[in-house]
Amino acid sequence: MIRRACVWAVALAVLSTPVLAQARTGVPQVSGPIRVTASSHPFGGAAQQLRPENLAAQGFVEEEYFVSGKANVYDWEPAGAVIRTADAPYTTRVLVRRPATAARFSGRVIVEMMNPTNILDLNIGWAIHRDEIMRRGDAWVGLTAKPIAVLTLKTFDPARYSALNWSNPRLPTDPLNCPATGQQTQNTENGLVWDMNTQVGAWIRSNGPNNPFTYGGRITRAKYLYGWGYSQTGGFLYTYVNAIHPLVVKSDGKSMFDGYLIATAGGPSAINQCAPAIAAGDPRRKVRDVGVPVMHVMTQSDYAGFAPNRREDGNTPADRYRDYDLSGAGHATPDELYYGPSPADITKGGQTPPPVDCNEGPRSRFPSRVPFNAILENLEEWAEHGTTPPPGAVIEMNGTTGALDQYGNVKGGVRTPYLDVPTSVWAGNSTGPSFCRIAGHETPFTPERLKALYPTHDAYVRAVEASVRRLVTQRYVTRADGDAIIAEARAAKVP
Repeated sequence: MIRRACVWAVALAVLSTPVLAQARTGVPQVSGPIRVTASSHPFGGAAQQLRPENLAAQGFVEEEYFVSGKANVYDWEPAGAVIRTADAPYTTRVLVRRPATAARFSGRVIVEMMNPTNILDLNIGWAIHRDEIMRRGDAWVGLTAKPIAVLTLKTFDPARYSALNWSNPRLPTDPLNCPATGQQTQNTENGLVWDMNTQVGAWIRSNGPNNPFTYGGRITRAKYLYGWGYSQTGGFLYTYVNAIHPLVVKSDGKSMFDGYLIATAGGPSAINQCAPAIAAGDPRRKVRDVGVPVMHVMTQSDYAGFAPNRREDGNTPADRYRDYDLSGAGHATPDELYYGPSPADITKGGQTPPPVDCNEGPRSRFPSRVPFNAILENLEEWAEHGTTPPPGAVIEMNGTTGALDQYGNVKGGVRTPYLDVPTSVWAGNSTGPSFCRIAGHETPFTPERLKALYPTHDAYVRAVEASVRRLVTQRYVTRADGDAIIAEARAAKVP
């Protein structure tokens, strides 16, 4: 009996010992494109969104793939991430939206871990940047990033998604497999996502026959990969940048991604589903010395909570960093629902469609895409050409809340004509069901106030044009979005 106990203790010690070696990133196995039929289509496919898109009319194609490989599960010690469990088999799904011809492909790819907070995949990066991506000939790649979202996929179409696998490499009886809590189970492991993300990048960069950027039998190599995450997957990307990115650089000799856009995340997520949260004040909550550019973005819904963790701009080659708060912007936008899965497909997946309306009215229509597009473009310019972006811009604080201007809008932050030539008060938080608390809403000015601010329509248009010229010059608004804002102002009934 004593001998048996000793053997068990030794075995447990071996299992618990972190594995320090990290092999060079391999290219995963890929199946697809997965066939689309009258009875089977990708969950969240562009043609089946709440607002369906005809990508072919824009010169784009959409394809779905299944990506399989082996992923490590990590622990995150103060000195860095170490392997907790090695080589767990997995299969996840990936959506690719790309130019239909090699001539249109810019070589840039935005890689997004799709947001699973509603227990389903939301392609928020696509929803925000879709016009910019298609205008510039970039590509978007979204991967299913959590096993709870896989459950919805398998409920939606059991046959199509039967191969997906996020199995926990440790049995429920294993001492290192923690009790099930919330949305997680002992049979799956959230922490497989990190190597999935890296291996999807390796696949996109590969010369293999299943490279998704194959045109006429020839691969058009992706030149630049940008990691993109929002809200929960912004927290994922936060963890990836601080914990996993250094391991990839060490094993591969360089970063898999050329830059990162971490949006609406106040800190890193747990590195595995048994790991404790990273405490406030821990150095691992700061993004620093990544070696590639990092843009950190908060909206008006959530900037105040992150304010204590803001840091200075980083302008050295080793530490390129910006913090941007988007004045007027809501966290939970209508666009993420308009350009996400249709309510019918969400219901078929066993989930409840998120509401578009809150107690104060519809989710804020503030065009988050305007500042986001400029930030993404500046990130790309920084990574590709060394062009330093505009300074970080954060909302001014009045104690624990934002300082307000004479119109009732927040001061500071990334400005747009919607704040500097306002016709409404923009709130970042609302009341009501689901994510209304971070949806925000708009309170339009009265006709009398509009008339006092802008005596004539020409006066309003001239003010918008001046704001656009200034912000485009400062690179807080892209030229394309600036032109669209001016056209919108000319068509508006103001006053």
